[in-house]
This record gives sequence, structure tokens and C-alpha cells, in this order.
Amino acid sequence: MANLATGTPGRGAVELVITPTEADLGQFSVRRALPSVPRQRIGPFIFFDHFGPTHLEPGAGVDVRPHPHIGLATVTYLFEGELLHRDSLGYEQLIRPGAVNWMTAGRGIVHSERTPANLQATGSPLHGIQIWVALPEELEDTDPGFVHYPASEIPEFQYGSARIGLIAGSAFGHVSPVQTASPTFYAAVTLPAGETIATPEDVAECGIYVASGAIAVEDNQVESGRLALLRPGAVASVKASETSELIMFGGAPLTGERHIVWNFVSSSRARIEQAKSDWRNQKFDPVPGDDTFIPLPD
Repeated sequence: MANLATGTPGRGAVELVITPTEADLGQFSVRRALPSVPRQRIGPFIFFDHFGPTHLEPGAGVDVRPHPHIGLATVTYLFEGELLHRDSLGYEQLIRPGAVNWMTAGRGIVHSERTPANLQATGSPLHGIQIWVALPEELEDTDPGFVHYPASEIPEFQYGSARIGLIAGSAFGHVSPVQTASPTFYAAVTLPAGETIATPEDVAECGIYVASGAIAVEDNQVESGRLALLRPGAVASVKASETSELIMFGGAPLTGERHIVWNFVSSSRARIEQAKSDWRNQKFDPVPGDDTFIPLPD
């Protein structure tokens, strides 16, 4: 993939500080932290995009037409705004702040994400994170699936001075109901100015992304839009220089190599070539009622 994020060496418990690439999409920008030049994955996380914050003007909105995935699971997590998910399994679901839509692509799925029509008419805020979680090799060609967890089912709790939403996995004495394919940790953390939190113990690989604000991870200053990667198994003290919205994530690394081409992830290059051919020849199941699509890039 072109234009990958870059990294600089950290100190102490911090192995790298990754600077995402940034793309201006008009009404909002997208910062891509993974994959990066020095590091493709953190635990099973193989793709990390941060979009917004912005306010979409009336008549404008997100319009991601139907497109395919294989070999991964996707999650769009919102701080603000709404998106409408539709997929080739027939699911249609609004994504709202704090909720989790866990879509397993497996052997193949097609989905779209758009701003709902009522919010296109009025304008709306938009701020969130989109991630891909690579699947273990034995599950790369599993049946596709989709599970929605409303915000009311996602553990949200006070941990010291921090407010935490545990999107997936177990940490800080709580367990999320979100089912994952491998040991995975994913949390949204609000940390007030001047306050401190320690990263979870017993996490093989851990990243800390600053969605807003600024923090110090031990002796490393990490600004908004930056990702600090801890050394394997390390636990670090995180102090907020100002009130900050953080994403902490990671888990156990997957075995084997992973290839990424467009929206496809696989341990097999041949499998990706087959997926490219299948999309080019319209062999994926379509999203019901939507004959638009994103063509395979040249």
C-alpha cells in the first residue's frame, strides 16, 4: 500500500510513536495510523483510520458505496454522528456513538456506509474510528457475519479518574460482550487534564491513539493524531496534558504473514487475486436494493 504512516523510536516502555498519513476529503480529514512503514499490525489490528471531527453541511454526507472485504472483521466506532450500515447479508443498521457493529468478512462480504438521509438534509457532526481486525488463518474463509451491540450493552465505567468504554476484550476488571476471533483488547478512554492511567496488564501488544488532546506516555509526548506503540508486554503510565480522548487497543499477535490489497486481507496472495477477480466479475453477493459499487482500483 502506498503512502504508509511513519514512525519514530520511543523511550522506555514506548517502542514507536507513529505519525499517520492524512487525506483531506473535503468536509473532513482521515488519518491512517495502520498499516505503517515500521509496523503492519498491533495485536490483530491491521488497519486504523481516524476521521473527523467535523460538522457536515446540509446536503453533504458520507457516501461509501458497496465494496467487498475478505479475511477480516471491521468496526466503525463513533464519538459523534451517525452512519447507516447495509450489507450483502441483508442487515441494515444505524451506527450511533458508543455502539459496536462487528462485521466479520470471512470468505467475503459487501457493505456500504452512508450518512442517513435525514442528517444529510440537516447537516450533522462526524467523528470516529474505523478499524480492521485480521482473522486467524483458520478463520480467514469462515462464513461472513454481522452482530450489533447497542451502546447500552457496552461496558462503560469509571476507572480512577478515567471514563472507559470497553469496546471489546477484557481489561480494567471488566469484560465486553463483543465476540472476537482472537485475544483482542479495544477501549475508548476519556482522561481529564492532569490525570493518569496505567495501560492494562497482560496485553501482549498495546497501542495508544490520541483522538483528541495530548498525553505523556512516560517520557514520550504524544499529540493528537499520534499513536504510541508499547514494547511487547509493557505496562506504561499515561498522563493527560489536557482532557484527552484515547483509543487503547491491541492483543495477541497473529501467526503468519498478512497481505493487504485494497479492501482484502489474507495470508495467501492467491486468495487475494481470487477476490480481486471475483469482484471484477461481480461474483460477490450484492447489497440488496443497491446496484451501485466501488470498482476495483487499477
